[in-house]
Amino acid sequence: MTETKAALRKALRAERRRTVAALPDSTRALLFRVPPTPLNALIPGDATIGLYRASVSEAPAAAYARHFHERGHRLALPRFADRDAPMEFALHSDPVAESDLETGPFGLLQPRAEAEVLVPKVLIVPLLGFTADGRRLGQGGGHYDRWLAAHPDALAIGLAWDAQLVDDLPHEPHDRPLAAVVTPTRLYGPFA
Repeated sequence: MTETKAALRKALRAERRRTVAALPDSTRALLFRVPPTPLNALIPGDATIGLYRASVSEAPAAAYARHFHERGHRLALPRFADRDAPMEFALHSDPVAESDLETGPFGLLQPRAEAEVLVPKVLIVPLLGFTADGRRLGQGGGHYDRWLAAHPDALAIGLAWDAQLVDDLPHEPHDRPLAAVVTPTRLYGPFA
């Protein structure tokens, strides 16, 4: 299964890069601006929301961060103390200027070391591939899988490009399905 997942990740990364490269900048800027209304209905008004800072080819989450921040939600981003530390989420108080972030051990921006640790009720997650019934294939590091296993009550929602939809994915006992997946053209779910 490890070899199958590795080959699938390679193919999905390449397809994701092709998809994003083919989008004009003006179109990309219009996508993922506001969560679909049915998705907003799933999110409790007092929920802390965990998001991610997207790589160049990942579905962007920055506009969602601003949207939820404007509605009074507390936001959290992944943070790592070092390369071997488990992923935790910490307060992200400035989703507009991102003045509260610093470079972490993986070279990515993350909340500063002194930022308050938070446990999101809702987690917007990146992915490489997904199925129409909510299964997810991540980058392969297992950070989100381990965090979700430790926080089974968190509502996990994927953001993806339409090209990341696949018919089937290898499934292991620790894999947790998503509650929903949002693409530029569709909302998959919510799933039971």
